[in-house]
Amino acid sequence: MSTLYSIGEVLIDFVANEKGKGLDEVEAFTKLPGGAPANVAAAVSKYGHQSSMITKLGKDSFGDFLTAVLKDAGVKTDKILRTAEAPTGLAFVSLKDNGERDFAFYRKPSADLLLSADEIGEDWFTKGDLLHFCSVDLVESPMKYAHAKAIELVKKAGGVVSFDPNIRLPLWEDEKACQSTVHEFLPKADIVKVSDEELEFITGITEEKQALQSLFTGDVKVVVYTKGAAGAEIWLKDKFYPSEGHRVEAIDTTGAGDAFIGGFLAKLMEYSVNDENIEEVIRVNYHDILRFANASGALTTTRKGAISGLPTVEEINELMFQLV
Repeated sequence: MSTLYSIGEVLIDFVANEKGKGLDEVEAFTKLPGGAPANVAAAVSKYGHQSSMITKLGKDSFGDFLTAVLKDAGVKTDKILRTAEAPTGLAFVSLKDNGERDFAFYRKPSADLLLSADEIGEDWFTKGDLLHFCSVDLVESPMKYAHAKAIELVKKAGGVVSFDPNIRLPLWEDEKACQSTVHEFLPKADIVKVSDEELEFITGITEEKQALQSLFTGDVKVVVYTKGAAGAEIWLKDKFYPSEGHRVEAIDTTGAGDAFIGGFLAKLMEYSVNDENIEEVIRVNYHDILRFANASGALTTTRKGAISGLPTVEEINELMFQLV
């Protein structure tokens, strides 16, 4: 059985209880588990596949909480290390009236950034495994080089690498540092997921089609382009496949993109994807893959939180059939 490995941040999201207020005005928050790679791992597990989290947490109560949440979600936690050198990361999230978010992060550093390359096992990965990562933990730190080693080992084993830049500019020294790091890691991925809000920032190109085609660099074989309620597209070098989105009443968009790519990767695992057949799997099954991923992302916005907001497969199927 193949495994989806997620590497990167696992943190606490303190989500504002009141909409339409800035963080300086909010008086109460709800504690929720978060971190985009962890959200993806939880989604893949919830949708019936094996997943494992690679990270480091503080030896604190928040680290205990997050480990327990991931275990409860069915995510393997044996590759989560603990440290007393830094605390578990925190993020405070303010929700606007439309469900969009503002963030304030507390991690200078947080424990996840201390995971080092020599803590990545040489024998962890096999053919058919997937590795998913984002850009948040690619800031200059030991964790950046842990990512590079994990990617190298997965590709050597014949696995598939998925990259969601998931841009969070407040975590970077400046925009150029973020852009250059994304450009450094993007060619290492087989799959790149990018949102309509990020495309121009990442590519520097205003024309949509040209910008998407520019992402096919290095090892990139598949580009997944998400457009919120308007749906998503899968791009191959010679073809693209559109899809419709779902109109739902959004309560909290936190984790919607993670639920989408989690559903997308779970479907690829269902079709036994590997480094050799990935494009053929997309060509044959794109409709099913996109319908499932779109429904996963949409339903997550209808409740608070990322991991706690993930829908069941039955709920996804029910929403999918509304488009039939």
